Amino acid sequence: MRVILDTHALLWWVQDDPQLSRKARAALASLTTEVYVSAASAWEIATKVRIGKLAGAAAFAADFPERLRQLGFRELSITVEHGQRAGLLPGAHKDPFDRMLIAQAQAENLCIVSSKSIFDEYHVQRLW
Repeated sequence: MRVILDTHALLWWVQDDPQLSRKARAALASLTTEVYVSAASAWEIATKVRIGKLAGAAAFAADFPERLRQLGFRELSITVEHGQRAGLLPGAHKDPFDRMLIAQAQAENLCIVSSKSIFDEYHVQRLW
């Protein structure tokens, strides 16, 4: 299985937060799951730390690439195609980070690990 993590799923995994579903936890713990983390999540976490909405994630944000390596997760860069897809996505959902994750999941044929049912409107496979 190949998955991309929504930002909250990444943080909940790192923090061992019980809000992360059992299904998601099992998939992330499986040695057969390839886990991708978008550059958009690094951007979102760093932005929210900077503006004071995620103070508890400051250390994680400061050492993001190394922490991903320690977790065994793969970085997913944002390409021009991803940007184009995200910008052209239909619908009223305005969160730019979510739109990028949707575009990347579509372009790279990845299942998205997220609690957000709004992703279902974009015909991506969602694990929760």
